Amino acid sequence: MTIAIRRARPDDAAAIARMMDDPAVYAGLMQMPYASADAHRTRLTEGQAPGKVDLLLVAERAGEIVGSSGLHPAGLAIRRRHVMSLGISVVTEAQGQGVGSALMAAMCDYADRWMGVLRIELTVYVDNARAIALYRKFGFAMEGRHRGYALRDGQYADVFAMARLHPAPPTIAAAESGAGEDGAIVGAETP
Repeated sequence: MTIAIRRARPDDAAAIARMMDDPAVYAGLMQMPYASADAHRTRLTEGQAPGKVDLLLVAERAGEIVGSSGLHPAGLAIRRRHVMSLGISVVTEAQGQGVGSALMAAMCDYADRWMGVLRIELTVYVDNARAIALYRKFGFAMEGRHRGYALRDGQYADVFAMARLHPAPPTIAAAESGAGEDGAIVGAETP
């Protein structure tokens, strides 16, 4: 079955909240139980405001949302504008069926080709082998382990910090022949 990736809309809020309220999904994320459709609708609406650089995507299969992902600025520091943070979730019944790969491919393509992002960061629970394998498939490398990083189901859990550097950072194309160093056409008359 075909997986379609598109930008998330405010009317996707209820479907995203249902996905995030699944214990098998939120246990692997930093999400809390009892997801609120209203809170997701607000986040999706705010994400479309002018000047926002967040990218929120959903994966659909047979007209149903089966996954979501987001790229978000890593913080407000000017010196970290080249960094985005990534999050992804897939409904339990669609895991292992290419949904995560489709979302990751779209996120990496957008970051690389349209945003000029140098570094994408994420954290992943150390026992989430399936997610770790997915991230490695897309060039993410292990950078460290955060001990007792988050409270999960009554226990403090460790996460791995992973990141991916742009595989071919943007450059300026070489000057075309016929143009001088200052951009003037060689041999052109000046007024």
